[in-house]
Amino acid sequence: MTEIILLWDNVKLEENGPNESAPSIQPYLLEGPGPYPVMIVVAGGGYARRAEHEAYPIAEWLNSIGVSAVVLNYRVAPFKHPVPLNDAKRAIRMVRYHSADWNLDPNRIGILGFSAGGHLASSAGTHYDFGNPVAEDPIERCSSRPDLMVLCYPVISMGEYTHEGSRLNLLGEKPEAELVELLSNENQITEQTPPAFLWHTADDASVPVENSLKFVAGLGRHKVPFDLHIFESGRHGLGLAEEHLEAREWPRLCELWLRKQGF
Repeated sequence: MTEIILLWDNVKLEENGPNESAPSIQPYLLEGPGPYPVMIVVAGGGYARRAEHEAYPIAEWLNSIGVSAVVLNYRVAPFKHPVPLNDAKRAIRMVRYHSADWNLDPNRIGILGFSAGGHLASSAGTHYDFGNPVAEDPIERCSSRPDLMVLCYPVISMGEYTHEGSRLNLLGEKPEAELVELLSNENQITEQTPPAFLWHTADDASVPVENSLKFVAGLGRHKVPFDLHIFESGRHGLGLAEEHLEAREWPRLCELWLRKQGF
């Protein structure tokens, strides 16, 4: 386990608690000449929890291919939108602000998310801002736009094909139609949306593959580069998929794509 860094100074860690109300990051930083590219890792869990197998092993894999990593411990239920998105945006700003200190390239900051974490990652890529230049907090002056996204069996839509548990935990029982539209990220893509790598299994029983298909269709319409891999079958929540004959290829495919993007 690496150092835990709070996203906001006014939130204190509990000594013997789960710290679910204290959003933080845990850096896995490479040593050497640098500056290194970095990925912010966002585990899934239906916005109810954070799955560890989609966090720390991913950071270690990224380190093995020459990419620094930062695990994001974002807030989940009972916290609702915009709390998780604010945590993700703050994490990107913080990594960008500390890039020189942490031997990172501020122009090569990506975000990688699984399942509901993929929804949060795609939200960061479609709901970013360029910072508040007059903010008292210098971190808030930094852009929250990721330079690319890696979305692994992601929840994308809050409408048709959504994952009901993620939607309930993020938006509540009866969300307004405008909020459903806003957080259906396939509808929020522009020409400035960052490039994306996606993978999914065609028979995912928890998060339908249509989530990834709808997102890349939007990327295509706006001429945003993407790489999509659909594997014929496989359960939801595979993580690194080391025991899956086909899907275990996704880290290698992702590495090739990251290299193409300059990571």
